[in-house]
Formats: sequence, C-alpha cells, structure tokens
Amino acid sequence: MLKKLTIDTNKRDEMIDVTREVKAFIKEEGMKHGIAVVYCPHTTAGITVNENADPDVKHDMLMKLDEVYPWEHPKYKHAEGNSASHLKASTVGTQQTIIIEKGKPVLGTWQGIYFCEFDGPRRRTMYIKGVNDA
Repeated sequence: MLKKLTIDTNKRDEMIDVTREVKAFIKEEGMKHGIAVVYCPHTTAGITVNENADPDVKHDMLMKLDEVYPWEHPKYKHAEGNSASHLKASTVGTQQTIIIEKGKPVLGTWQGIYFCEFDGPRRRTMYIKGVNDA
C-alpha cells in the first residue's frame, strides 16, 4: 500500500497540515494495526509532527528556522541560492513514522502531521506507505 499525493504550496516557507490525508489513507486501506510512513522525496521540504491546535506554533517554528537559517548569508556557496531551504529540510527530516492502532493514527491530543515547504511555492509530492501488523 503506497499512496502518492500532490501538494501545491503557496509560500516560500509554510507548514501544511496533512493529518486528514493520513487518516483518509488509513481508512481507505482498511488498516487496523501497524504503521504509516509519511515521506517527502524533496531536498528542500520535509515532514514533521507538532501541535495543530494553535496556528502560532507554525508561525513560531518557521520564524525560528528563519533565524537559524537565514535565506541570505555571505558564506553560503550553493549556486542555486537556496541553501537555507536545504538546511531547514535536513533539520526537520524527510519522514515520520506514525503508529496505527484500532484504525487510527496514534497521535497526542494536540499533534498533527505537517508537510513543511522551505523553497516554494511549488508543486510537491508526498508518499504514505502503510504496513499492517501480521
């Protein structure tokens, strides 16, 4: 079971909640117990799990990543000019493994799954791979 999703991003840096898409995948596949791997095949985007109740959390995360990895820096050497996006993507990571129990993702009360864009706007791809317990 592998699902490919297309995500259109709208900003250079943004976090898009994809929890609903992961839940829909679990339901469509009839998964009861196992894991779902949510994967991003891009070098300037990533996947993370964090709070989805307060939108200020996304703002604060993106703000701090910008402070740590500013878009422009005199010592960046990458010819494309998007070194910051590569650094942010490596910091966030390319995937998250989500436990599935009783047909639902095991997430904390306030947790959501996010696709993180760091070099947009772009048309992106995300994969969800499900593995059922034997």
